[in-house]
Amino acid sequence: MEISLAAESLFHIGPLAVTNSMVVSWAVGLFFIILSLFVYYGYSHLPTKLKITLEIILEGLMGLVEGVAGPKARDFFPLIATFFLYILFSNLTGIIPGVGTIGFHMELHGQERFIPILRGPTADLNTTLALAIVSVAAAQLYSIKYLGFKGWLSRFFNFKNPISFFMGILDIVTEFAKIISFSFRLFGNIFAGEVLLAVMLFLIPFIVPVPFIGLEIFVAFIQALVFSMLSLVFITVASERSQH
Repeated sequence: MEISLAAESLFHIGPLAVTNSMVVSWAVGLFFIILSLFVYYGYSHLPTKLKITLEIILEGLMGLVEGVAGPKARDFFPLIATFFLYILFSNLTGIIPGVGTIGFHMELHGQERFIPILRGPTADLNTTLALAIVSVAAAQLYSIKYLGFKGWLSRFFNFKNPISFFMGILDIVTEFAKIISFSFRLFGNIFAGEVLLAVMLFLIPFIVPVPFIGLEIFVAFIQALVFSMLSLVFITVASERSQH
């Protein structure tokens, strides 16, 4: 049994290395594109149960966003809902049979290694880092939108007094720290869960791993919710007038 922290490269498109996590990430994105088009153009023809399910999910998410952002909720909702749904489905791909377990053997650096064809996107630090950068960048863009460029800049460079200046520098460090915190928290939890499942399936392939699969589903939901809600809180705070 072999476990790799880095996503394995499957093939190249020019200079771009296509990894197993990228393939699954594209599949998740394609799924949501097709689902969105299907719902947008065929909503009136959807089965009643599917309509109710979609409405419950979206209304529940909207309620959470409104509880934090208030009147700005409708502005923030598309990004937060995208974060939640994409991360949730990406997390859940790790428990699909065959993901991480079906692949081929290849000789690398003089050693034979097993290369899985598919890997959960959020079990790849590149994906979680990209999500973290988007989250922090979105907070800055919303801050500029609501405070103006001058107001946004004054959050980080305030020369009224030494304390305000120091707090501004501290805010800059905090923004970079958020990227590291977001990316490693999500990656660590999902990767650790997939490793645990892989070990359990390797040692005891029947019945015993079932509770761990249930735990992974719960963790997948919680991690998607935590990332989305923290992003919402940071975006909301960034769009409000600084007090220092």
